[in-house]
Amino acid sequence: MRPAVILLSFNSEDTLGATLDRARLVSEEIFVVDSFSKDGTIALAESKGAVVVSHGFENYGAQRNWAIDNLPITRGWQLHLDADEVMDDELVAAIQALPDEPAESAYLVPRYVKFLGRVLRHGGMSPTWHLRLFRTGCGRCEDRKYDQHFRQLSGTTGQLPGVMIDDIAMSLSEWTARHNRWSDGEVEELGAGEVEGRVQADSRGNAIQKKRAQRERYNKLPLFVRPFVLFVYRFVFKLGFLDGTEGFIFWVLQTFWFRFLVDSKIWEKRRFGGSGR
Repeated sequence: MRPAVILLSFNSEDTLGATLDRARLVSEEIFVVDSFSKDGTIALAESKGAVVVSHGFENYGAQRNWAIDNLPITRGWQLHLDADEVMDDELVAAIQALPDEPAESAYLVPRYVKFLGRVLRHGGMSPTWHLRLFRTGCGRCEDRKYDQHFRQLSGTTGQLPGVMIDDIAMSLSEWTARHNRWSDGEVEELGAGEVEGRVQADSRGNAIQKKRAQRERYNKLPLFVRPFVLFVYRFVFKLGFLDGTEGFIFWVLQTFWFRFLVDSKIWEKRRFGGSGR
């Protein structure tokens, strides 16, 4: 199998090179959909032989679906990555070993987070599973403001060995700024209550559906209590403390601070309404 590879980028020159080098091992057809980067991202992508297309960014789901609908993809399979997701040798070999027409229509890929230079291997999020490799026409991204996953439109699903490493190379200032924006999207999602075109929660389904079922249980807990519960669960019971100082910073910010911020914005919206104070 030689799938078309589609990457999303924005000011990604620090990580894109490594991602493209690994992607080149599984395909010669590589597209980079860039959101008008101001750094050297575009020049770097072109120097690596990728086709660069610029398109305004609304959210990840909309950008990925725009790429599916508009890129001149010639391959029968698609592999979707972010600019900071680097495939390891085992995952590359697994994709290379797939036949042109496998029995499955899509494959789940495991992902680890590399934060402040350390790959986090505990905390109940290591790895997370993502539907990233699928037959053209068999996958589409959810229309969500935050935590978007690809959903399978038809066929059966397999799992690939190996991992992709999400190398978070941005500063903590930028990382927290992005999470502040994403918290707005999460609040909007929770208020909308939409289910059409989304991955459905199923405690007996695949890894993504099980995660959604866990999220639904979390959402039923009281505001301001659930961030504490989630932090203790991930940091203590799921051994997040074994990821050292880097893990401690990640779990406090991503699990407690981010979720507490979401709850605070929900409370603010309920107290003062959509028009503000």
